[in-house]
Amino acid sequence: MTIEEIKEYLPHRYPFLLIDRVVAFEKGKRITAIKNVTVNEPFFQGHFPHLAVMPGVLIVEAMAQAAAVLSLRSMGHKNDGTWVYYFVGIDGARFKRPVSPGDTLVIEVEQGRAGRGISKYVATAKVGDVVVSEAELLCALREI
Repeated sequence: MTIEEIKEYLPHRYPFLLIDRVVAFEKGKRITAIKNVTVNEPFFQGHFPHLAVMPGVLIVEAMAQAAAVLSLRSMGHKNDGTWVYYFVGIDGARFKRPVSPGDTLVIEVEQGRAGRGISKYVATAKVGDVVVSEAELLCALREI
């Protein structure tokens, strides 16, 4: 999926749209998304001026956005302004290595159990073959 196709499913826009491409998708099961981390990201001005590091909360947000695309595309739910897919919970978040400008963040998300509009996911973010972050996420689809 291109960035334009991703925007058909997510309401996020710059500077908060944190996935650039989807390179693999298996309906209702898994997704692999890419975030190209550049020095031009607005958060690098203050995090940190002496050593640019992508904030961990934004890595987790990128994982949640990939999870949302997985669910919404699997359900055929495009972004029409009548719903929102909330990030409602996180368990076991771990940050194992800093992510810096020039890194390509590869986000892998597997869908776990789902029911009543709430889904659980296992998410991993890697740079190359190195795991930089992992977490279990909960997201909920709600009408506006």
